Amino acid sequence: MAVVSAILPIFVLILLGWALKRWAGAAEAFWRDLERLIYYVFFPALLFHALSHSVIELARAWPMLVTGILFTLIGMGLGGLSKVFFRDPPRVFAAAFQGSFRFNSYVGLAVAGALHGPAGIAAIGLLMGFLIPLANVASVWVLARHGGGDWLKETLANPLILATAGGVGFSLAGWSLPALLDDILELLARASLPLGLIAVGAGLRLTSLAQARGHLWYGVTVKLVLLPAIAWGLGMGFGLTGLWFETAILLAALPVSSVAYVLAVRMRADGQVIAAQVALTTLLSLLTLPLWLGLARA
Repeated sequence: MAVVSAILPIFVLILLGWALKRWAGAAEAFWRDLERLIYYVFFPALLFHALSHSVIELARAWPMLVTGILFTLIGMGLGGLSKVFFRDPPRVFAAAFQGSFRFNSYVGLAVAGALHGPAGIAAIGLLMGFLIPLANVASVWVLARHGGGDWLKETLANPLILATAGGVGFSLAGWSLPALLDDILELLARASLPLGLIAVGAGLRLTSLAQARGHLWYGVTVKLVLLPAIAWGLGMGFGLTGLWFETAILLAALPVSSVAYVLAVRMRADGQVIAAQVALTTLLSLLTLPLWLGLARA
């Protein structure tokens, strides 16, 4: 019940974003600008602030990081298998491939913060710092046949990675920001989660659910059922407990990131199938996330 109580307000904000996009009358450009502001300002501020104020214990976190890397690689392998199972055009496969392992950072940070406060944000931020580059490189590599893209530049310039690296560096070095700057970052961090969740809802596209149903439902099943189960087995094998175990399960069970849709469209793959995967995994995770996290806490 505690997990459901923590997660339910998060999905209410997502549904609020969906409703505002359709009935509030704001122009499409407003939502695009809001997403950029969240991605480049608010969420980096949240990650840097949480990590720079945390005691980073890499020796204790390492089993969680290895677990995350392994289940992400397995998710990529399962995504690749869909090409064998379904005979859709290559541009459909290239887009849908991402749906087996990419995760929504906004939802992950919000849930981690609701369950564990700053310690949860720091833990999942550290894990995301390792997995975002891995996910970006694999996604761009598969999509490259359908368009251009400098994967190295996109990875190294990713604001979430830069904020994670900076926050970890500050913590390990024992540094601290001037009080005024730290207060500003804290205010930006407070705004990041509600705005990010509203943006997630605004980005849901429910008009593509009839597209490439084989790839669509395969990806949804892998992301919400198989990947968390694999993460569970790996986490148990590495002896994860408490915060570290819950963080690994949470990240594995997250819905697909809307960034996957943006990347697919930009590289001329089939944006419709990945848009449907984003929408379905986001809506269905309202049921699956409490289940997995409740089991992890049992």
